[in-house]
Amino acid sequence: MVPLIFLLISITALILCYLGTGQNRKIMLCFFLWQCIISGFALCDVFLKHPVSFALVIAGTVALTIFALKRSATAPLNSNLLLAVHVLRIPVELVLYQLHLQGKIPISMTFKGINFDILMGISALILLLYQLFIKQKINSKLFFAWNITGIASLLFIVVLAILSSPLPIQQFAFDQPNIAVLIFPYCLLPGCVVPMVLMAHILLLKQPRKRD
Repeated sequence: MVPLIFLLISITALILCYLGTGQNRKIMLCFFLWQCIISGFALCDVFLKHPVSFALVIAGTVALTIFALKRSATAPLNSNLLLAVHVLRIPVELVLYQLHLQGKIPISMTFKGINFDILMGISALILLLYQLFIKQKINSKLFFAWNITGIASLLFIVVLAILSSPLPIQQFAFDQPNIAVLIFPYCLLPGCVVPMVLMAHILLLKQPRKRD
C-alpha cells in the first residue's frame, strides 16, 4: 500500500506542477520520460547494486529542473495549484516515517528526527485554504518569507538524504542508511517530487505579481 500511495503522490505532484505552470507539454513529457528511465533502472536493481550510479540521477534531475524553470519563467502561474504541490509534503513525510519503520531510511529523515518539512506542508494547506475561502492574496512579505523557508527546509532534507545514502560521501546513518531512494517507487522522491516542490517555490518567488 505504501508504494502505491507514494507513486500516486509523485504523479499528483507532476500533474499539479504541469497545470500550475502554463501546461507546457514539452516539460511534462521530459519529466515523464525521465521518471520512466529512473524507474526502469530502479526496477532492475541497478541503483542497489551500484549506488554510485544514483549520482547520475541527481545530476540529470538538476539539469532537467533548470531547463524546466527557464521554460516556465514567463508562463502564467496558478498559485493555488502550486500551493497544492506543497501540501503533498504532508503525505510524503508520513510515507518517510513508514519507510523508517521498514528499515529503509534513518529516523533523522523523518519528523521524529530532524526533518520538519511536514510543517511546510501544513502551512501550505493553511495558505491554500486562506486564498480559496478568504479570496484575498497572501501578504507579499509573508509569502516571500514562507517560500524562502520552504526552499531552505527542502535543501536541508535533500542534503541530509544524500549524506545518509550508501555513497562514498556518506556521513550519517551508517547503521540504517537511506536505501529507499535506490528502489522503486521511492527513487521518484529526488527524481520527481523534490524538483516539483523546488520549482513551485522558485516560480512563485520570481513571478509574485502573476499569481492567480
